[in-house]
Amino acid sequence: MNAMRNKVQLIGHVGQEPEVKTINTKKVANITLATNDFYYNEKGEKVEQTEWHRLTAWGKTAEIIEKFVAKGKEIAIEGKLTHRSYDDKDGIKRYATEVVVHEVLLLSK
Repeated sequence: MNAMRNKVQLIGHVGQEPEVKTINTKKVANITLATNDFYYNEKGEKVEQTEWHRLTAWGKTAEIIEKFVAKGKEIAIEGKLTHRSYDDKDGIKRYATEVVVHEVLLLSK
């Protein structure tokens, strides 16, 4: 059951070209992923809702993203939800929620 405690699975479209850096000889890739959901409002009209997710991948997963993932591609990911804080360039504390990706599956051609 421990494997299910913090597990995220998403399928969506990449919102930006991957931003890849090398930190201490290890690659890290950052992208955003759009997922779409649908519901019907009180008038019976179908409404589409888009959610944006920040994704971070390290090591081999980052290398796969760098080589094969581009803006607009449909991908499936599995990872874990994380929270962190940092100080921006003005010294203001900011908070971020993101998914640390462990696996990526390329869905679009």
